[in-house]
Amino acid sequence: MEVIRLKDKEFKLFIPEKDIRAAIGRMAGEIRRDAEHTNPLFVGILNGAFMFIADLMHCLNGPYELTFARYASYSGTRTGGVIHEIMPVRTPVEGRHLILLEDIIDTGHTMHYLTGKLKKEGALEVKLATLLFKPDALQYSDVAPDYVGLSIPNDFIVGYGLDYDGLGRAYGDIYKLVTNE
Repeated sequence: MEVIRLKDKEFKLFIPEKDIRAAIGRMAGEIRRDAEHTNPLFVGILNGAFMFIADLMHCLNGPYELTFARYASYSGTRTGGVIHEIMPVRTPVEGRHLILLEDIIDTGHTMHYLTGKLKKEGALEVKLATLLFKPDALQYSDVAPDYVGLSIPNDFIVGYGLDYDGLGRAYGDIYKLVTNE
């Protein structure tokens, strides 16, 4: 599928599934190497990262502990900058090495909030693993992903877990918004 329509918007193919899976495989190797002796707690950030989390954990194929949390800051195609804690991390983090699994880091609002919160709760280390990173959109100098699948421009995207008002998450490929420039 080259173009999809969600509500009032059209999106064109941007990143094919094979490129996504290759990036995840590379990331898994990097994480396995770095986490070898740390017994990390993986924290999957829902909802958008569900496909990434499943594929990454499958590639890691090890005795890792995984928990989930859910935060929201988007409405439509824009972030409001206010973080809504819908489902906090419930596993104790004190004295643990954490690796947060995020679908996309753009402004960095959510990761800035969450890393600070988890460090205050006693985490020894908080690393960030993101499938997609928009360096041009980043607004926090203290948010530096440790593991990046793909760096992309500041386009609005859907697919592979990412949505537009709840739609488009189930596509295996990633699509970007078609703009009338």
